[in-house]
Amino acid sequence: MKTVEVGNNITVHYIGTLADGTEFDNSYDRGTPINFEVGAGLMISGFDEATVGMTEGQTKTFTLSSSEAYGDYVPDAIQHVSKEAFGPEYDFVVGTTVQGQGPQGAFLATIRAIDESSVQLDMNHPLAGKELTFNIEVVEVQTLTTASSATVTMLEGLKVPELRAVAKERGLKGYTKLKKAELLDLLGA
Repeated sequence: MKTVEVGNNITVHYIGTLADGTEFDNSYDRGTPINFEVGAGLMISGFDEATVGMTEGQTKTFTLSSSEAYGDYVPDAIQHVSKEAFGPEYDFVVGTTVQGQGPQGAFLATIRAIDESSVQLDMNHPLAGKELTFNIEVVEVQTLTTASSATVTMLEGLKVPELRAVAKERGLKGYTKLKKAELLDLLGA
């Protein structure tokens, strides 16, 4: 039986619920489990960490604080934006998620309020500030002896400080003074 370790690609089914028992996501209902590389930073940190040490077929229930999930709710993340930024034909509906482009790139926000000239946007993740409970099942563990071509391509496109951050995230030692080629070798690219 394979045990989940940092660097493995795994397939997981899950059900996510809020503290009051409300279900916010369910991969079983979608009929599609999720796949991700453990420790690559693709999942919320608490979810990622909870899979380490599990085995194929094992199920586990765990609860994450907001800081282990989508972070605390930040009141300063609410912004007022002119309706003109949306275009003349936009249909404003409170509770709708909108996508935009800001100074720091693309973002998602939820419309919280509308007045005659502006829209109040909440830039917090919809699950920010919430405690989340997950029931997960490890469907498959793939132990790779070499990095996938997608991972190699991604790593080769990173700069030295970014490669060092990946090495640190993976818990590797001795990466702080390595050059790019040495870092790629250490990361298995």
